[in-house]
Amino acid sequence: MDRLKRLLAPLLLLTALIALWWVVVVQTESMIFPTPLQVVTGTLELVEDGTLWEHIGASLFRVGTGFGLAALVALPLGLWMGRVDAAYITLNPVFQILRPISPIAWIPLAILWFGVGNLSPIFLIFIAAVFPMIVQTAAGVHTIERRYLRAAENFGVSRTVLFRQVIIPAVLPEIIVGMRISLGVAWLVVVAAEMIALRSGLGYLIMDSRNAGNRYDLVVAGMIIIGIIGLLLDGIMRRLEGLKSVRWRYGR
Repeated sequence: MDRLKRLLAPLLLLTALIALWWVVVVQTESMIFPTPLQVVTGTLELVEDGTLWEHIGASLFRVGTGFGLAALVALPLGLWMGRVDAAYITLNPVFQILRPISPIAWIPLAILWFGVGNLSPIFLIFIAAVFPMIVQTAAGVHTIERRYLRAAENFGVSRTVLFRQVIIPAVLPEIIVGMRISLGVAWLVVVAAEMIALRSGLGYLIMDSRNAGNRYDLVVAGMIIIGIIGLLLDGIMRRLEGLKSVRWRYGR
């Protein structure tokens, strides 16, 4: 019942927005902007010919690969920076300089270095995802309560055991937050990269639909699908935040 109540308000809002969208298009007699029914019809066309799943699969593949590579680099590096002051002092200024640079600004260099295949968007996703994870992980290590570390020292645990049983469990909430932020940025970046350099993916679908006969029903459909997948990805990360192992630091 509580879950139903939580879903009711956003569902009512979405229904109202769709109704408003429909009324505005009909009242303005727009010949270009589609109605919700036209968007649904266009989406069913893509489903029937199979192209929708190809575009979604291509985008998710690029995001998964780039995000996974970023995690493999960022998490160990962030833990190291959080524990070793010299590493933090040396590397943090460099990452703080690179982090605010929009991943979109890297597109010309990505095309120059990797061409117009899958490597370019994967590189852009890596760049977009790696810095937030590094910074958040290092910051999480710095916020670990000293009593955990002192207790481990009193028991004479080794450095390996300290990392595995104290530091990593304690910093997991911050790691998940960093991954959640990075995944959202990565999803934005892959769509932008596909609009410019590729011939597959949801970003390409939007640009191709615009250029090939002004199919604005497919343009809007692509935008809505991007939003829905982004919501689902964020929901997955939020579920990870609720795991007992992630809440170890805040034991209840």
